[in-house]
Amino acid sequence: MATKTAPSKIKQLIKKFTWIITLAIVLILAIFIYWKYFFTYSEGYRAGLLQKFSNKGTIFKTFEGEMILSSVTSSRNVALASEKFLFSVSDELLASKLDTLQGQFVIVHYTQKNSTLPWRGDTQYLVDSVKVKN
Repeated sequence: MATKTAPSKIKQLIKKFTWIITLAIVLILAIFIYWKYFFTYSEGYRAGLLQKFSNKGTIFKTFEGEMILSSVTSSRNVALASEKFLFSVSDELLASKLDTLQGQFVIVHYTQKNSTLPWRGDTQYLVDSVKVKN
């Protein structure tokens, strides 16, 4: 029975170490990509006036919307203090519904991701449902 020489053991050890390091890097990279692009950071509802909705992009066409969230209104129901809520939509049926609701007060449900992907939209906020505010 032949015993392994020292250089052979060292080569095996280096191969094992390289395999473990490669596996660890791939695992850390997969966790980072999931956390950065697919993990839901927050979700909730926003209500406001749907001011703009468009299909835009150079390479990837995405549906982008803009709502005015009014925090203070006057006696004539005009927004005095407001901020904009920019969002993206990936569902084409929802996009066609939102396209018909421009100029109306709506309530949208959104999920916020940690970062954007070019084919998913320009913003971190992804709207997945809408209803008209009464």
